[in-house]
Parts: sequence; structure tokens; C-alpha cells
Amino acid sequence: MSFFNTIVLAADTAQTAAETAQTTGTAQTAGTAATIMSFLPLILIFVVMYLIMIRPQKKKEKALKEKISKMKVGDKAVSIGGIVGKISKIKDDFVILETGNIGTPDEKSFIKLEKSAIKDITVKVEN
Repeated sequence: MSFFNTIVLAADTAQTAAETAQTTGTAQTAGTAATIMSFLPLILIFVVMYLIMIRPQKKKEKALKEKISKMKVGDKAVSIGGIVGKISKIKDDFVILETGNIGTPDEKSFIKLEKSAIKDITVKVEN
């Protein structure tokens, strides 16, 4: 084998190696794109669930916390157990509800609830 044949053979080998590397790089890029595309529906489902379920619930909880912080004596409150009453006292983390008359108009029933047990508040309308 002559010196010239050795150089041509080395050049052919280098060119073949470069073509193989380019093809492999393209295959790896295609494999990465296919992997991302296979996870895309799963990611899309999580985004839609967040927008439909989680975000509105957080907005509702934020509005309720704001109502609870602004409640005052005389407002109507509904507990998570369904008890409805008028707020008669507000202490640190507790609310005392007047739920109605027991017998005579002077005998009233009161229930002590935690603020976290209130589901809804209707603000008293000022006359």
C-alpha cells in the first residue's frame, strides 16, 4: 500500500465517521422530540385540570377567608354542618351563633363554632 492510498483511505474513513455521527445526532434529536411529544398529552391534562378544578376552588377559598375576616355581629352565618344562625359574638378564633328560640322569645339557643367551621356568610343589610 502506498502513502497516497493510505491518505485516501483515512479520508474516506473520516468522511464515513462524520456521516455516521451526523445521522446519529439526527436520530437522537428525533428520539428526544418523540419523547417530549409522548409526554405532551399528560402535561396538557394536568394544565386543563388545574384550570378547571384547582384554580376556581382556590378563588372560592380566598373569597370565603375574606368574608370571614370581614364578618361582624348581626351577620347571618352557615356552618359546614348546615346550622344557620345570626352572629352574636366574635372572639379570637370562635364565633357564637344565635340559632333561634327554645321556648319563649327570651330563651335563645347559642352555639360556639370555630371560624374555620363557617361555610358561608350573608352580610346583614343596613336599614
